[in-house]
Amino acid sequence: APNLALVRGRGTKVWDADGKVYLDFVSGIAVVNAGHCHPRVVEAIREQVGTLMHVSNLYYTENEARLAEKLSKLAYEGKGKCFFCNSGAEANEGLIKLARLWGNPEGRYEIICMDNSFHGRTLATAAATGQEKVRTGFEPMPEGFRHAAYNDLEAVRAQVNEKTAAVLLEVVQGEGGVIPAEAAFVQGLRALCDEKNLLLLCDEVQCGMGRTGRWFAFQHYDVLPDAFCLAKALGSGYPIGAVVAGPKLAETFSAGKHASTFGGTPPACAAALATLDVIERERLVKRAETIGRQLRERLEPLVAKYEHVTEVRGAGLMLGLVMDRPVKPLCSRLTEMGLLTLATAERVVRLLPPLNVKEAEISEGLEILDEALAELHGAAPAEEEKEA
Repeated sequence: APNLALVRGRGTKVWDADGKVYLDFVSGIAVVNAGHCHPRVVEAIREQVGTLMHVSNLYYTENEARLAEKLSKLAYEGKGKCFFCNSGAEANEGLIKLARLWGNPEGRYEIICMDNSFHGRTLATAAATGQEKVRTGFEPMPEGFRHAAYNDLEAVRAQVNEKTAAVLLEVVQGEGGVIPAEAAFVQGLRALCDEKNLLLLCDEVQCGMGRTGRWFAFQHYDVLPDAFCLAKALGSGYPIGAVVAGPKLAETFSAGKHASTFGGTPPACAAALATLDVIERERLVKRAETIGRQLRERLEPLVAKYEHVTEVRGAGLMLGLVMDRPVKPLCSRLTEMGLLTLATAERVVRLLPPLNVKEAEISEGLEILDEALAELHGAAPAEEEKEA
C-alpha cells in the first residue's frame, strides 16, 4: 500500500516526486545496507551490463565463481557451496528443497519452523511462515511444515518425529517484530539437530550481510548451521538471493535437481561483489555493531519518557521500538515529518538505517521520533524539557 512516490536516493536519504527529502530508516526493508546508490556498486553494475548481461546457468561466469568463493569463506572457511537465485523467497525455497532432497532416502521431508516467523510468500514459504495472516486465503497449504514456539527448545523437540528432516529459523525475527533468539535456544537447537541427525537451517534474508553487527546473525551464537539463505542486502537492491550450504550439504544438489534461469547473472553477482567490497572497506559490520549500540542507548530513554513505549529490542542496526498499541499512526506521522520507518507485528516500529548512516543523521532521526511521540502521546521533547 504505497503512500509515496520516491524518485531518487543517495546514502541515507531519498526524495519524493515533489522534491521532499526523507531520512530513510527502512533501507528498502534491510536491502540498501551500504546506502542508496553507493558509487562503487553503481559503477560495478554499469560496467558489467556493458560487458555481459546473461548467459544462463549452462555456463560458468567469473563473477558467480568469485561470489560463491567469498560467501563460502565468510561462513564455512571455504568448504561450502552456493546456489544463486533472485529473491529471499526463492532462497528459502532452495533451502526447503535441499532439506527434502537430503532427507528423501529415509523418507524424511518435514521441516520444523517457528511461530511468528516469516520466510516468503510463495506457497511453500508461506506454509513455512509461522503467521496465519500470510496463509489465509491460499489454503490448502503444501504439507511438510510443523510449527513450534520461538525460544522454546522443548516445544521444538516435541515436534520431532520420524519424518523430520530439518529445523528452520531466523535468529532475529524481522517481520515477526524484531525478536532476537536466546543464545540457549539457538545452541540447544544445534545440539538437538546433532542428536537427531537433523539439519539446522537459518534464514538470514533480513538479518544477514552485517545488519546485526556480524556478517551473519547466527555468528552471534557460536553456532554454524548446515545451510543458510541470503537475499535483500546481498546486491544492494539489485535482485539476488543465495543458498549457502556447508560441508554436510555441499554435494546434495546435483545437475538438474534445482535451477534458476536468472540466478547468479553477471550483473547480479557484480552488484553483490561490489557490496561485499564496500562493507569490508568501510568496515560496516563493525560499524553496525557500534552505531547500533549507540542508537539503542539513545532509544532506551524513550521507554521511561513515554508510557506507551514498552521496549527496545533487536541487534546492531536492526532495532524495534515496541509500543502497547498499534504503531501505524506513529509511522505515518514520522513519514510526514521526513523520517521513513516501518510498522511490523502491529505494535513495533522497525528501524533499519543503512549501516553507514552518519551520527548526525541518527541524531536527526531521533529528534523527529521524539517530536512525533510527544505530539501523539503527550510528553515534551527533550529540548523543550531542558528549556523549561
